[in-house]
Amino acid sequence: MAVESRVTQEEIKKEPEKPVDREKTCPLLLRVFTTNNGRHHRMDEFARGNVPSSELQIYTWMDATLKELTSLVKEVYPEARKKGTHFGFAIVYPDPKRQGYRVKDIGNTVSGRKGADDSMTLQSQRFQIGDYLDIAITPPNRAPPLMGRMRPY
Repeated sequence: MAVESRVTQEEIKKEPEKPVDREKTCPLLLRVFTTNNGRHHRMDEFARGNVPSSELQIYTWMDATLKELTSLVKEVYPEARKKGTHFGFAIVYPDPKRQGYRVKDIGNTVSGRKGADDSMTLQSQRFQIGDYLDIAITPPNRAPPLMGRMRPY
């Protein structure tokens, strides 16, 4: 006798994220690469085992929010603390079809302002342990980057 699930795909998607017990769960090492020109790194900068030189290493959990990560970056870069500084987040991950990396924009935060992406978590964006986080920082005196802010490769 065949057993059939009555759970629909929509019900699976609506399942809330399980919060991480930070007292009992070991944090992961998040390798973060930043730029202060409003653009993400080029994918060839991650080629052949190389990474950009602007690396921050952050120990955090999968339920870390973009706002929480913004605060950690601001601790290291005082110039990013200015109100109106724009942070563009992207996940850089290995491309299994080609030898190289791909990039996926995941959200934005602005220093000193509440935003729609503030509470977005790494987990909700399908971040995998081993992926990198690329943060394009734009100072407040420059216009925020447009949606197509990736440099061609």
